[in-house]
Amino acid sequence: MRVAEVVGRVLRGHGARHVFGVVGSGNFHVTNALVAAGARFVAAAHEGGAASMADGYARTCGAVGLLSVHQGPGVTNALTGLTEAAKSRTPLVVLAPEATAPRSNFFIDLPALAAAVGADFHRVRATHAAEDAGAAYRAAARGATVVLGLPLEVQHTVAEPWSGPIPEVAPTPVAAPQVEPLLAAIQAARRPVFIAGRGARAARDPLTRLADACGALLAVSAAAKGLFAGNPWNLDVAGGFATPLAAELIGEADLVVAWGSTLNMWTTRHGELIPPSAVVVQVDRDPAAFGVNRPVDLAVAGEVAAVAEAVLGRVGDHSTASVAGDWRTPELARRIRDNGRWRTVPYRDESDAATIDPRTLSAALDDLLPPDRTVVVDSGNFMGYPSMWLDVPDVAGFCFTQAFQSVGLGLASALGAAVARPDRLTVAALGDGGFVMSATELVTAVRLALPLLVVIYDDAAYGAEVHHFGPDGHPLETVTFPETDLAAIARGYGCDGLTVRTVDDLEPVRRWLAGPRTRPLVIDAKVCAARGSWWLEEAFRGH
Repeated sequence: MRVAEVVGRVLRGHGARHVFGVVGSGNFHVTNALVAAGARFVAAAHEGGAASMADGYARTCGAVGLLSVHQGPGVTNALTGLTEAAKSRTPLVVLAPEATAPRSNFFIDLPALAAAVGADFHRVRATHAAEDAGAAYRAAARGATVVLGLPLEVQHTVAEPWSGPIPEVAPTPVAAPQVEPLLAAIQAARRPVFIAGRGARAARDPLTRLADACGALLAVSAAAKGLFAGNPWNLDVAGGFATPLAAELIGEADLVVAWGSTLNMWTTRHGELIPPSAVVVQVDRDPAAFGVNRPVDLAVAGEVAAVAEAVLGRVGDHSTASVAGDWRTPELARRIRDNGRWRTVPYRDESDAATIDPRTLSAALDDLLPPDRTVVVDSGNFMGYPSMWLDVPDVAGFCFTQAFQSVGLGLASALGAAVARPDRLTVAALGDGGFVMSATELVTAVRLALPLLVVIYDDAAYGAEVHHFGPDGHPLETVTFPETDLAAIARGYGCDGLTVRTVDDLEPVRRWLAGPRTRPLVIDAKVCAARGSWWLEEAFRGH
């Protein structure tokens, strides 16, 4: 048995079920070893797409994703998607063949590359192949993106036959969380708000029970949208996507507890959302995250769920009735029910004969689509509309590719999400710029024959730049384009394609939804470009 085969068997033995990639000479044998051991290989059109597929897959199903690429350019082609995954702390192993000879045209400094984007680096050794591959998988399972170097000369080395056993992924040992100061802060608060982020995605139950115990309202960062779906005290997304009611209530809080959230500029509207008088607490498993985006009054180290459970264990020793009475009233419950979604916020419809208002489009789609859905959002001027107007059933139903703010990752991420959850309708929300960048992966979408709806918010421009620079009189020829028939492009790839300018044009979507959905449907929605997006104003302030 050669090292490449050992690596494939070990990764499959640890639980790897899918591997995404583009196969070349350097990763041919390790990929085939994974397939022979029972993993499913999903061939992408481009390594960049494969990286985003693995990322979207891992985020949606919560399992470790695998990416397999060729040495040299295969790795660099995947770099943007790899960076997004690393910044999102996606559990991912990148099988990266390594040309170690400095004069090789394929040589790159893999450890330096991984370090540059915030990923971990492991390397397989000839005499410890099973141990090294297993260690990489276990590191990913604990929440890291891992580049696993596979030196070409090592891959072909004969290794000892391997058949197990598989070590379990042990949790990272942590000390018992010190919750007394947090408990005191909660006890003193009369208007507490919990804001849960990416690090709290697995902690819905203890957080909602603790919120019930202390009368807190619930909100999330965009990366954790859906975490509290269905809860009557859910304010949904904080920050730039917050409804007027959510912004009002968070602005009245006297305690804000950030659970697995670093309270970045998006979540806090550059610090303006949280009142200066509020006590701010940050709970995170990584002490390096404390205070990275704003000062906090109290930091609590530990896994979010464990900290919440520890506080719950002590809440019974104290009276919290006065807290709940201050904040959670029947009148506030009614306001959240009636005004807590963007669907209920009035606006002036700016649709005309040729274009549709993106809010009107999003609301109509929300009515049409089945509730059991996964919404994947690319980056761009449009991104708030699907994020704010499309409901999701739970936290696994929303994939937000914004950690690196790269345009063009949404389509491939949606394909990975669709592989992870074929039982749900996957909706890829893209701008026209991101679609054109990534359209080649429609080939993969057709091959997979998975239920996939692609919605293009097409304003014939890089809209963020138009709305940022246009009001100051700057020339916009570099960021505006002639109208393009994107639906025809989609049909050329083998998808169904539909152009939408009015709500009535969406009727074919209803028929597609009622059918087998074995061909992706791409909607080229010609959206009105007259208005900018307030969340992008926030974004540009951060540059």
